[in-house]
This record gives sequence, C-alpha cells and structure tokens, in this order.
Amino acid sequence: MDDQAKTGAVPRDFDSLRAFMVERKSDMPKRLAQVAAYSLANPDEIAFGTAASIASAAEVQPSTLVRLARHLGYEGFSDLQSIFRDRLKEKNLSYEERLNILEKDRKHVEEAELLSGFLNAASQSIARLASAIDPAHFAKAVDIMAQAETIYLIAKRRSYPLTAHMAYACGKLGIRYIMVSSPNGVEPEMAQFATTRDAAFAVSFSPYAADSIAYAQAFAKRGVPLVSITDSVFSPLTGFSTTWFEVAESDFSGFRSLSASMALAMALPVAIAEKRRQSGREKLQNER
Repeated sequence: MDDQAKTGAVPRDFDSLRAFMVERKSDMPKRLAQVAAYSLANPDEIAFGTAASIASAAEVQPSTLVRLARHLGYEGFSDLQSIFRDRLKEKNLSYEERLNILEKDRKHVEEAELLSGFLNAASQSIARLASAIDPAHFAKAVDIMAQAETIYLIAKRRSYPLTAHMAYACGKLGIRYIMVSSPNGVEPEMAQFATTRDAAFAVSFSPYAADSIAYAQAFAKRGVPLVSITDSVFSPLTGFSTTWFEVAESDFSGFRSLSASMALAMALPVAIAEKRRQSGREKLQNER
C-alpha cells in the first residue's frame, strides 16, 4: 500500500478512482488487475451487484474484491463500491438501468421493453464515445493508416464484424487491406510479409481473444504501426499499440452490442480515403 493509501487519501469520486486504478495497473497482481478492468468496464454492475454476483461475473473469488479494495487503500469492498454507487446518484437513471432493476423484480420482460433496452444501450454507448473521443487522437489513427501501403485487419469472435465491415469499406474505397484470417491457419505467418510501410488494425474486447492479441503483437514486434480498439486501459492491446481507442459498450441484460465500436470502425476507412484524396490534391498543387 503506498503513502497515499496509508494516509487515507484515496479517491472519493469515480473519475479520480479510474485515474488511480490506471496509474497503478502495472503494479497490480494478475487477479486484481482482472477485477479492476472489469469494474471500469462495468461500473453499473459494480454499483448494483453483490460481492458474489460481481465476483462470478469477473471470474474471480469474492475475496479478490476485498483484496483489490485494500490494495487501493479502501477499508473494504463496500467502501470501494460506494464510489460506484455515488456515481449513479450524480446522473438520472437511464432506461437501461431501470430495465435492469425491473428485471430483478419479475421473471418476464415484454418484447417491446427488450427492444427498448437494447436501443437505449446502443444510444448510451454512442453518446459516451462521442463525448470522450479526442479528435486529435482520431486524426492520428487516420494518419497512420492513410500512409500505409497495406492495412492488416485483426479480430476474432465478437470483434470480427468490425473488421469485416472495414474490409468491405476498404474494398469499395480502394484501400489495400489483408484480413488476418484464413481457413488453413496461416495467420501467424502473415506478419512476416508486413513492413514498417504498412499498418495493422486490431480489435479485441474482454475476455480478449488470445489469437488476436498474439497476432497484433507479432505485427508490433516487426515495427508495424498498430491502431487498436479495445474496452479498457487494462487490455493487453494497450501495451504495444501505437495508438488505441477505449470504447465501453453499454449492455442490456448482460448482452453487449457493437454500436459505438461499429460507428468508429465505419468512420475510419472513410476518413482514410478522404485523407489520401487530400494528400493527393496537395501533391498535385506542389508539383505545379
């Protein structure tokens, strides 16, 4: 426990707690980091849940929640949980949160309520990304990929639709790409064809597909610039990405859509194509 924790000067609001966790993530044991990542990605679940339900969802023992709280300097898990509950008091309950509460009180939820819940979760995700994303950060990612001769697209499982859409858009926009996906298992060898003149784009969300992380790291080790989308600063992708986007998708009844992530993935190839057109026009003007 550090000096700040010893003196009791621990964060008492969510934003400070988030920064506090991020600052200390490299010093956390594996299980504590796992719970910390889950808590930042699912703050509402931490606020509403019991120690048993949260531990089950985070795939750890309930005692790990107590260990994390004390590691950060709090008296116990309930003290840490109060930060997440205070966060909810500062905002009006969303329709998603109301439906989550409603679901706990009865066994059946009407179809229209389910649809409303998913739509509101999608809306929340997009609104959160819109308020958090840095235009300069987005421009940097676009610049990296606009300069690439070939863009390698990496994603598995739930993340795969994002790169599938990007592949479609890149094809239509004349952007050379390669999907790091094959039926004969040669994905690991694909990295050897990439150079520093190329770029890689990876997507992975918790619990993080091991293959996606391994492939992305292989490109990064070759000096290939890597742009990634993930859901937490605790994601293994953040350690070797040139630049990355944190996208926290809201869930409804435990199901997460890709609404905000898909919006970002749709914007990237269009911005890359526009960046290249702009660069082409500037080159022609300079040659005159």
